[in-house]
Amino acid sequence: MEKITWKISSFDNLSKEELFELYYLRTAIFVVEQNCPYQEVDELDKTAFHVLGSIKNELVAVARIIPPTANHNEVKIGRVAVKSTHRRQKVADKMMEQCFRFIEQQWQQFPIAISAQQYLINFYANHQFKVEGDGYLEDDIPHVKMVRIKK
Repeated sequence: MEKITWKISSFDNLSKEELFELYYLRTAIFVVEQNCPYQEVDELDKTAFHVLGSIKNELVAVARIIPPTANHNEVKIGRVAVKSTHRRQKVADKMMEQCFRFIEQQWQQFPIAISAQQYLINFYANHQFKVEGDGYLEDDIPHVKMVRIKK
């Protein structure tokens, strides 16, 4: 696999071009590919840290990390997406490693949670997440809350 260049940035530090590419990729996957019309861009984008993975200046992977707040005592990883041309090449695994490294530096004491699409339970289980509670529908897609088990 070609070398992936990773960047993790706050919303305010993203360039206009990076923000455009980020929203373009997420919309292509979560709205168009999954045929799920919903408000993909939301207020959480403003407080999140955005993970961008590029190969030869082409954005191929994104995720966002939502810091803990007074009301939510956990770090959340969300909007995990890999361009269709780069799936099944361990790009998502490498991105999760980037997320974990960043979270450990910033908020080591907090648990990490994710709202996982149910078909991805095994993927996240391979990254030490376990299912917590019952499944639910999020934008008409079956999801489940998963929390990362501390080593």
